[in-house]
This record gives sequence, C-alpha cells and structure tokens, in this order.
Amino acid sequence: MKECASWADCLVNDYANYGQSDVWKAKSLREIALHRIAFLSAVNLTGSNADFFFENYYTSLLEIFHAFLLIKGVKVENHICVGYYIRDVLKREGWFDDFDNFRKKRNQQIYYGKRMNAETALLTVERCKILTKEVNEWVEHEIGQMENKLN
Repeated sequence: MKECASWADCLVNDYANYGQSDVWKAKSLREIALHRIAFLSAVNLTGSNADFFFENYYTSLLEIFHAFLLIKGVKVENHICVGYYIRDVLKREGWFDDFDNFRKKRNQQIYYGKRMNAETALLTVERCKILTKEVNEWVEHEIGQMENKLN
C-alpha cells in the first residue's frame, strides 16, 4: 500500500474516487450500524468486554461515515482515507483526531492482538459513543436533505 498523508494522496493513489450518489445504500448501511448499536445497548458494558464494545462501536461509526460518503458519491477503500476525508474535505479536525485515535486502537486489537486496559477501553467506548451519536445525527440530516432533492 502506498503511503497517504492527505485526501489528495488518497485520490492520486486510487484509494478513493468520486462516482454516483447512492442514498438507498447509505440508508441501509446506516440502519445496519444503528441495529448493531441497539444490540450493544442491551448488554452491560464492563471492563472485561469493553474491547469488544469498542470494536463494534468503531465498526458502526465507520459504517455511518461510509453512509455519508455514499450520499456524496465517494468510494473509499481504507480507514485512513476515510479519516483524511473527514479532516481535509469536511474540515472536522476534532472528528478526525478521535476517528484516527480509534482507528489506531482498533488496529492494535485486530492486527497485533493488543487489548486495552479496562479503564482505557471504557473511556474509549464512551468517547466513541459520543462521536457516533454526533456523526449519526449529522448523517441523518444529510440523508434527509438528499431525499428532499430527489422528491
């Protein structure tokens, strides 16, 4: 994989491209993420399961971001470039910082088998919940605007 340091790099290296908007697929992807979150809310969060909660919240957050990208007709092939879109195109530096932090923590789990300690995991899950709620509300608004344009 070629190194990317910006959204422009992602486009040049073909890790992202612009195409057709797909509101139906965006709504479906967002709905899947929301169902996962609803499932998680029925389970008690503890220090021993916080890693698993985090991984699933991160996946839901990523899906909600992908839903937004689908609305805009953007296809992104990796998590790094999703982050660069957030930072460079949306100009949401705080969202990028959190998302990139979550991405790195997830990579530590998935690729290196490193679990977070209970305190870090609990704090990370809580921050991920907050960001997921913010992004979901924003994407819901974007979907509504796109549907109004189509009607």
